[in-house]
Amino acid sequence: MLTQLTVQHFAIVQFLELEFHQGMTTITGETGAGKSIAIDALGLCIGSRADANMVRVGTEKAEVSARFNLSDTPHAQQWLKSNDLEDNLSDHNECLLRRIITKEGRSRAYINGTPVPLSQLKSLGQLLVNIHGQHAHQSLLKNDIQLSIIDEYANHHALLQKVKDTYQGWFFLNKQLKQQQLYQQEKQARKQLLEYQIVELDEFALSEDEFENIEQEHKRLANSGALQEACNLSLNHLIDGDELDSLSLLRKSVSLLETQMGNDADLQAIVANLQEAVIQIEEASYELRHFNENLELDPEQFQQLENRMSDALALARKHHIQPEFLYSHHQKLGKEYKQLNNSEIQIEQLAHDLQQAEKDYFNHASKLSQSRLRYSKELSKKITESIQQLNMQAGKFHVSLIQNDRKQLSPLGIDNIEFQVATNAGQSLQELGKVASGGELSRIGLAIQVIISQRVSTPTLIFDEVDVGISGATAAVVGKLLRSLGENTQILCVTHLPQVAGNGHQQMYVDKHNNGKTTNTTMVTLNNQDRINELARLLGGNSITERTLANAQELLVQ
Repeated sequence: MLTQLTVQHFAIVQFLELEFHQGMTTITGETGAGKSIAIDALGLCIGSRADANMVRVGTEKAEVSARFNLSDTPHAQQWLKSNDLEDNLSDHNECLLRRIITKEGRSRAYINGTPVPLSQLKSLGQLLVNIHGQHAHQSLLKNDIQLSIIDEYANHHALLQKVKDTYQGWFFLNKQLKQQQLYQQEKQARKQLLEYQIVELDEFALSEDEFENIEQEHKRLANSGALQEACNLSLNHLIDGDELDSLSLLRKSVSLLETQMGNDADLQAIVANLQEAVIQIEEASYELRHFNENLELDPEQFQQLENRMSDALALARKHHIQPEFLYSHHQKLGKEYKQLNNSEIQIEQLAHDLQQAEKDYFNHASKLSQSRLRYSKELSKKITESIQQLNMQAGKFHVSLIQNDRKQLSPLGIDNIEFQVATNAGQSLQELGKVASGGELSRIGLAIQVIISQRVSTPTLIFDEVDVGISGATAAVVGKLLRSLGENTQILCVTHLPQVAGNGHQQMYVDKHNNGKTTNTTMVTLNNQDRINELARLLGGNSITERTLANAQELLVQ
């Protein structure tokens, strides 16, 4: 439960340090004094939206901290442990939430002194505090809120999460399938083109590196005459000359120098090099003669190469690529065609998976629907009993649940819901928004909030002027209901009704001071006599008489 709230430089508050206790604490004060300011500050501590306007004028930042005792809140203790934020817990199982807002509007959040993202603050805050605002009853007309009331009353968190998870799975698969089907027509046209192109390339059957080899062989055959002429001339110069050739001249030089080697030993190395040159020319001449003998012009082979190269060039132009890339292009088209075939298989698999996902969804949604139907009867009875206590003696309340036609899936399940009410005897049940007046709607909303609050495990419940539109004997019943709820749960109730305020186990008074330059809101805990005086003020305004004080004394529940 909430044990302490410290507020500094927040809105029109300079500094507040408040202690809170178990039971029902009522908060009263003059109109415009800022009775809800502590609730707003606490809201910041549990993750509500921050704004630069919340910082007190003339200051750099606003700071709010809330201390909670977690002795009876195992879910919050487990959350802290799971998020590695329990290390700073004291021996008294306390948890400290802190929020700082700068005048520029920037916000920082802390849990037990550790900086945390706002999402974590919200997650923990939901386990610690539940705030019911003064306009909450207006949202009762919305279908999603009505469903959430049933689900919260029936503790459907696990069932609803299953429905949401399976819906998300179905939604994702359905989106994928639609996209694939949308592209299928384009893919089909592309597939037909690929089929034609691949057949053509298959028939041509160009192998890897074949075009380069064809090009090289074609060049050789095209120039075979010139090659033969060059070979013959070269052989004639080297060894086949009629009078002189390179080999004969070289041999003569070797023979001549050998006769002089005895006169000068230095000629020996020169002669050795020349002899090596003779061997090299002989070997080169042999290889050249062999090359020349095998260099034959085959007109038929040349024509075949000419035709294949011409076909390859034409096919390359058709595909807008260089001929040397025809083979790799062929392989690429084949791979793409295979992928298109796989996409058809993928569509079939997606359709199968979608069907299974839809089956899983309806399985969980049906379980949720059956449970909602069971608990709606129970809740209808309890709300009827409660509104009859709240001065709607002939009132009847009914939760109407009808399963939809299953054509449109929803993360909230398969139920259409309608809150129905009959406010007077003899009236038939009709839609809530059509027959309930503002005051009746307020009472129905309050009845629902109290009933739901009895079912949830949140240790601190806040009712922020939820008794708007209620007065007299009805207000007294509301006060008793909230006090009864406060016997097991900490209740903070901002109210303007003395009948409600008098039922509090404790009472706080909010006051606003203006010295002409600055405004400051303060909040103090009242003793018994101060409570009687405050209840008298709520009863009689500025005119407080002995009778008013006596009435106030009667309203104060000890």
